[in-house]
Amino acid sequence: MGSILQVRKARAPKSPFYCRKSKIKKKSRRGIMWKILIIDDDFQVLEGMKKAIPWESIDAELVGEASDGAEGLEMVRQTQPDIVITDIYMPVMNGLEMIEKLRETNFPGELIILSGYADFQYARQALRLQVSDYLSKPVTIEELGAVLAKVIKELETKELKKIEQDEVKRRLMMYEPFVQQEWLKSVITGTFNETIAAESIQLSEQAYWLQRNHLVMGIELMSTVRTANLSLIDWNLFRFALANIIREILAEDWPESDFIELHSHHAAIMFHIERSSVIDDVMRRIQLIGERITDCVLTYLRLTIRLGLGQMKESWQEISDSTEEAFLDLLQMTINPPLAREHPSTVPSEKELAIRPIKFYQELAEAIVYSKEETATQIVEAYINRLQTMSTITPAYLQYLCTELWTIFAYSLYSVGIVLDELFPEMKLQPEISQIQTPEQLQQWLRGKIHIIATSRHWNENSKHKEAVDFMIQYAHDHYAEEISLEDMSKQLYLSRNYLNQIFKKATGETFTNYVIQVRMKKAQALLAEGKYLIYEISEKVGYKNVPYFSSIFKKYNGISPSEVSKSGL
Repeated sequence: MGSILQVRKARAPKSPFYCRKSKIKKKSRRGIMWKILIIDDDFQVLEGMKKAIPWESIDAELVGEASDGAEGLEMVRQTQPDIVITDIYMPVMNGLEMIEKLRETNFPGELIILSGYADFQYARQALRLQVSDYLSKPVTIEELGAVLAKVIKELETKELKKIEQDEVKRRLMMYEPFVQQEWLKSVITGTFNETIAAESIQLSEQAYWLQRNHLVMGIELMSTVRTANLSLIDWNLFRFALANIIREILAEDWPESDFIELHSHHAAIMFHIERSSVIDDVMRRIQLIGERITDCVLTYLRLTIRLGLGQMKESWQEISDSTEEAFLDLLQMTINPPLAREHPSTVPSEKELAIRPIKFYQELAEAIVYSKEETATQIVEAYINRLQTMSTITPAYLQYLCTELWTIFAYSLYSVGIVLDELFPEMKLQPEISQIQTPEQLQQWLRGKIHIIATSRHWNENSKHKEAVDFMIQYAHDHYAEEISLEDMSKQLYLSRNYLNQIFKKATGETFTNYVIQVRMKKAQALLAEGKYLIYEISEKVGYKNVPYFSSIFKKYNGISPSEVSKSGL
């Protein structure tokens, strides 16, 4: 025991070597230092290790030393090392016992065993404890350097992965409201990718959907004398007010629900229902909620809405079926004149009308917004083919469909800065619609309108688009050191995030995110060339708080790391 006490006395105060390395931490080429803790009851081994480890070349520092496992545990708690190098056979607590306890506490660092015992049982136990390496004494400087280099490379990989995950999480948090609404819209309209959705829902806040039934209420904002001449700006304000009223009521009466805005005058509510609930009680509550929403909208906004209900579904994948049923309910109210009620045979059956118009609306609106004429034409053709198989489709339904689509086009285009009426200044909508009697006429009419919309939005013909891209380019150059996102641009330019990204890529050949990265990398190259700044300082100056993440991005774009640039003087 005497030798152990001598070792402890010799360690206080900490060695000058340790102090020198602490200063280096602030000036590391990488911006961080890997922290190493050494545990061994042999004083000569401790001193030899401190001299043998190539601290500067591996960007590492000694954060402490201990002479037994118990003391080592305490030092780990105090210093939080990235790497622990330990002997096995030590007094008080041996190295393997210490590692067992570290694993029980989920110690995230790497463990290297350096032992004079080459016994297979020790090696097997070390393997079970998932140590990074097992070296037998005596070890050469080359062997030690190679093992540490390998372990640090593994640490860098883990650190980079964690940083990237944190970055993805941060960006998802930033875009959460947008992502959430788009996700909900895809589920309720049936436009989601089932494989991707099934995987992601397990990790999302919607996981509780798996234990619920679901029912959709369709909402239609009725056109009245008061709303007939509203501008799209005023119409948007009404939609915003409507959404606020509905969300407040749902928060009080049915918190496990989602409100989703659809196309122009359509919206929907998803009710998530406990499977043990009594169906009659559920339907009564939902009916009361619908009546309250209708009364509040009429009282506070002086607007009229109609509500339709779909059927209850057991699976979230079937929510879009409930949506179609809810809007089919509304459709029947629209196209069934009193005469049709007296002659039910003239009214299309539910089976024949279940041709998913809501999914059709959503897919066509997206194609129109992104000026995809060929895609839009294919979507229309597929839908018309389904209509042609139904003998009871009436001119009244086709004309209603025209009116719906025109309203959806107007609202969708307005969201990206295009006014539909300006594209068709001479058009008399109602007389044109009244001429449509067959699905083939509807298809021809839609093709003509889609072609005009698509060809009228060529990049060079729309100065507003050029101004938006010029603004984004200038903003990237002026604010590269700050957090920049498409969401920020969307708020400043009053254009949707997705559409901004599309027109920017069309103009520059790059997404806005990649363009910002390129601006930052060019600035980083210039700062490195000046030779006045350390890498972590340059990282901060070009907008990256995490130096390893900056280094990985720099190497990806330049084929060489910042530290290699510094060394070579390029």
